[in-house]
Amino acid sequence: MDFVPFKKIARLSRDMIITEKIDGTNACIYIGEDGEFLTASRTRWITPEVDNYGFSKWAHDNKEDLMNLGSGYHFGEWWGQGIQRGYELTEKRFSLFNVSKWGDTGEYERPKCCYVVPTLYTGLFDTDSINVTIHHLELYGSEAALGYMRPERVVIFHTANGIMFKKTILNDEKGKGEM
Repeated sequence: MDFVPFKKIARLSRDMIITEKIDGTNACIYIGEDGEFLTASRTRWITPEVDNYGFSKWAHDNKEDLMNLGSGYHFGEWWGQGIQRGYELTEKRFSLFNVSKWGDTGEYERPKCCYVVPTLYTGLFDTDSINVTIHHLELYGSEAALGYMRPERVVIFHTANGIMFKKTILNDEKGKGEM
């Protein structure tokens, strides 16, 4: 019988990053070490011919700029005109999720064709800060699309554990199918 150790218990009182959860469709750009360039939705690989709201076509049209992301999987939200809430935009946007890498204080300069999900709070984990951040969104609207007054939710990233949680502004206690 193999020995199975008890998993280490992570500390809750560590840093967190709260970002705005944009209501669009999950998207991914994969760049291989050999320069391979692929696009995906949350559940499948996509192509300009078999697309998801035009993301793959947009990505291939912007491939030269997007190659600056470097090798790896680059996840983000494809959102705007004609996708979910639309945010009263006249165009679609790709916002990268990794704010530590691509945000204003991130390690790298992001491609010009990309946005980054807005960072709303960075600091020690506590639920009061989460609630204050959500209240700020309710009062002042989206940071991703200024002037849009119906933002969806926030994503809380616990940096020490690498775990994400989402919290909706309305009906957070209900599951997605219960709303």
